[in-house]
Amino acid sequence: MGFIGDIFGFIATPLYYAISGVLIAWHELFTALGLDPEGGAGWALSIIGLTLVIRAALIPLFVRQIKASRNMQLIQPKVRELQKKYGHDRERLAQETMKLYKDSGTNPFASCLPILLQMPIFFTLFHLLNEASRKFEGKGFLTDDRARDFGESRLFGQIPIADTFWGSGIWREGGGDVGVMVLALFLVLAMTATTFLTQRQLMAKNMPADALSGPYAQQQKLLLYVLPVAFGLGGVAFPIGVLLYWTTSNLWTMGQQFYVIRNNPAPGTPAFKAKQDRDRAKAAKKGTVLEVEETPVPEAEERRTAVRQQPKRQTKAQRQKNQKKGGGS
Repeated sequence: MGFIGDIFGFIATPLYYAISGVLIAWHELFTALGLDPEGGAGWALSIIGLTLVIRAALIPLFVRQIKASRNMQLIQPKVRELQKKYGHDRERLAQETMKLYKDSGTNPFASCLPILLQMPIFFTLFHLLNEASRKFEGKGFLTDDRARDFGESRLFGQIPIADTFWGSGIWREGGGDVGVMVLALFLVLAMTATTFLTQRQLMAKNMPADALSGPYAQQQKLLLYVLPVAFGLGGVAFPIGVLLYWTTSNLWTMGQQFYVIRNNPAPGTPAFKAKQDRDRAKAAKKGTVLEVEETPVPEAEERRTAVRQQPKRQTKAQRQKNQKKGGGS
């Protein structure tokens, strides 16, 4: 355990300084604006400010995530064709699938980058706030005195920002703190709802119809329900300060994704058709004719809708004549 702790400390140390530095900078700003330096409002707003800085820094990764998700959706018909062709040979199927990813410039792991990079930040923030509230022990630029200020700060003058739903339950000795439970429960539900709505928004508006079946779609549907449940169950043990961070981060993700889906949707999706309709309406209002990009038709759909060229019907005399020519040649 000591070795694992040393590894975590080595990785977390620079994060402690980065997170605490941004947190304190926001706290100094809100203090200069007149908020009580020992009050919960200043610390809560500082956590929200920290979240905005982190998410702004992750915008380039979010762009890569959107592109990777879009490519994964568009190549699903080809993936299913490979599965039908090489389903009996797992090794060949894996090789051909990786070749398809490479040729199309798709990285199936790029869509996980933002959340994977957020997890060390999340756990470091959790440990930073937990140590500050329980032991009044600072990390990074957060001194012990500031840690004590944070640990003793209260929202609305009554609710400790460092408490958790589980730690303040009425089943605890002394009856617990109902105010903490209500606020923590509200933030847990908000965190769960925003996680669900963000994933639902992606599947309902920015996935082609032919991408809503198959393994990739099943994975997306699984995440639609598993992630909110996981966050909801884990959220009861998170301090209110951490719940503020995660809920703010989810709201940022939902708004950022809404903007991308509305203005740069994937071809062949409901969002793409809605954008075409909006563009046509704007052009009609200006009195101009707008050439709207046509939605590409998947290869499988082309094959299904292609009209076979039927041979011309021949009379009995023509068939007999052709048979004589063929027999005589």
